[in-house]
Amino acid sequence: MKLSNDLAWVFIRATFIFFTVLSCRADNNTNNENGGMAIYKQNCSQCHGPNLEGGENAPALKGANFLAKWRGRPQGDLYKKIKETMPPSNPGSLSESQYQGLVELIHKVNDLVYKPAQVPMESAASGGSTAWLHNRGNAGGTGYSPLSQINEANAKRLKIAWRWQSRNFGAVPEYNFEATPLLLDGVLYTTAGIRRDVIAIDASTGETLWLYRMDEGKRGLNAPRISSGRGVAIFKKGSRTFVYVITPGFQLVALDGKTGLPVSDFGNRGVVDLKTQIDQSFDVDAANIGSSSPPLVINDVLVVGSAFAGGMMPPSKTSVKGAIIGFDATSGKRLWIFHSIPQAGEYGNDSWLESSWTYTGNVGAWTPLSGDEKAGYAYIPMEEATGDYYGGHRPGNNLFSQSLVCLKVSSGERVWHFQTIHHGIWDYDLPAPPVLLDIKRHGKVVPVVAQVTKQGFTFVFNRLTGDPIWPIEEREVPQSNVPGEKTSLTQPFPTYPPPFERQGVSQDQLNDMTPEILAESKRMLEGFTYGPLFTPQSLITAENKGTLTLPGALGGANWPGAVADPDTGILYVSSATAPTAAGLISDSSSDMKYVAKYVPVDGPFGLPLVRPPWGSVTAIDLNTGKKLWAVANSDTPKEIQEHPLLKGKNIAPTGYPGQAKLLVTKSLLFAGGGGAGFFHKAADPVLRVLNKATGAVIYDFKLPAPATGMPMTYSIGNRQYIVVAVATKEYPGELIALTAE
Repeated sequence: MKLSNDLAWVFIRATFIFFTVLSCRADNNTNNENGGMAIYKQNCSQCHGPNLEGGENAPALKGANFLAKWRGRPQGDLYKKIKETMPPSNPGSLSESQYQGLVELIHKVNDLVYKPAQVPMESAASGGSTAWLHNRGNAGGTGYSPLSQINEANAKRLKIAWRWQSRNFGAVPEYNFEATPLLLDGVLYTTAGIRRDVIAIDASTGETLWLYRMDEGKRGLNAPRISSGRGVAIFKKGSRTFVYVITPGFQLVALDGKTGLPVSDFGNRGVVDLKTQIDQSFDVDAANIGSSSPPLVINDVLVVGSAFAGGMMPPSKTSVKGAIIGFDATSGKRLWIFHSIPQAGEYGNDSWLESSWTYTGNVGAWTPLSGDEKAGYAYIPMEEATGDYYGGHRPGNNLFSQSLVCLKVSSGERVWHFQTIHHGIWDYDLPAPPVLLDIKRHGKVVPVVAQVTKQGFTFVFNRLTGDPIWPIEEREVPQSNVPGEKTSLTQPFPTYPPPFERQGVSQDQLNDMTPEILAESKRMLEGFTYGPLFTPQSLITAENKGTLTLPGALGGANWPGAVADPDTGILYVSSATAPTAAGLISDSSSDMKYVAKYVPVDGPFGLPLVRPPWGSVTAIDLNTGKKLWAVANSDTPKEIQEHPLLKGKNIAPTGYPGQAKLLVTKSLLFAGGGGAGFFHKAADPVLRVLNKATGAVIYDFKLPAPATGMPMTYSIGNRQYIVVAVATKEYPGELIALTAE
């Protein structure tokens, strides 16, 4: 049943009157029970005295000595100190509002000015917090939590705490549930269903608290990315909690975190139409632009990327252009725009020859973004320009296609950039959030950003200056002979760290599990154009099947990307050893001279064409640039073990040709799923628990279905939970919450 927007509003309000009542009651309870003095008496007075005067073993929280230490320091310092140390028996166990109440009480007792906006919400990267405020836990994209209640000692006692199903959110169930929930003040916020409904869930029980849905009509049906997306963004300003979602039809919606209702003073009654904000004119219902990732919230600014449909066979060389846009997080007002295809007079415009910047499109940023809150910088991983495999209509290097771009959050001004592919024709978009952390080099702490790629590279830069940590060499690469195509003479190769994936196609890469399998692999390679990394696309002819690349467009790192341990500087990368075959053809459905066509990559006797492992997790020490270890992302699948040519053979773990979904904590590394499996079967439905130092498997927890979203974690009442989205073609999306006994 379709509802008009007005009816949808009525539906939302009517459905959630009950929650508004509960919310009001909860607010009253908070005011009555969680006032600063009540919190203090319950949790602090036994040691620090009934009136903050101090005790035998605890300092006074008021008076001259206290003021000498704390007067003039940022409120956030006191907040952090209290949260990391109090209560002594269980630091970090109080709620966000309770800790803020204590800070407010101490300031008022000492006649200090208290400013709620200056008390920061702790991210999962700053020790002891239980919040998960960004898609990868923190703005820096590390996917890290300091929690360790689940550890090597009890990992084998993992159990399901609760389950939340998405099958009824949408006219049809969703079978690729990639959302990662966020957590604030005991509530999980996520998206679900192909309409991208927003859901609030009780983090301790899995109970649905509220939902928001928008029926976008025609523009929703025409969206390039119809799915639940990868979740929401959240932001707390004083007593207000904002929850943001980018709809499939490319509208930015701000919701009240308590009620799920649109924020009336944000944009137009809670909505900003992003299609009207990107400095282009087109039919908003039909325009092929959207986003499946949430915005980045940093320093009171929402940074929004964009995404498009796949660029194999664009209908035209003329297309909608991507952009990065900054909005005020409380009002929705547009603050700035960065044109990812530079317009006349803008830096980089001269890299688009023959006025190709006037009509070429794409160059969005479709994966989650990362940011440095202290520096006020956002890091944007860009995709390719139109089209993915033929660039004859866009001569030049094409900035900022497939570049990592650092922008000032306050103004959108470019600080620095690095182009990882010049004039791309391999669909090697920058696929994953950049990872920000501090490393140690030559006895000094260096702030870095690490960007993993589909081609298996890790580019590492000083995140403030853009200077490479290790030299990046421009090396000559093979050139195209396709009419109209002019490829770059060189491409950038990092000297360190070493590639985390096998690169280029040669007979040495073929499946050699038995001599018979190897002979058949060699036969199946015949007829393809192949060679080292950056071998260009070729025309499909009677003699040529197309170009075979490794890693392929779906190989190497993809949107799951990498996570990192900020305590050690170790990066953990998820990757797939998956070749892609594609060739160029002329097609009357497009005004482009050539478009691309995928060619099936058949393997010997139904096995993969290349040798195992087919999916890996790799640990890289960013302090030294050295690879520490690499392990298969799963055991050898049953269908491989039972293959007629392999029965009875001792086969090392082969993994699946997909990217595992990673989470790193103070004590462990978790890896869920591994992508699509062989014979169109799903990956192993397990959450693998790994030793961070060696990659050794500690335990495989059996999930109801393979992990499809990035795991996240939090703690409530000193109990740690891990939540991960799972799904298959036969199993609609579900959130699984795990804990350990």
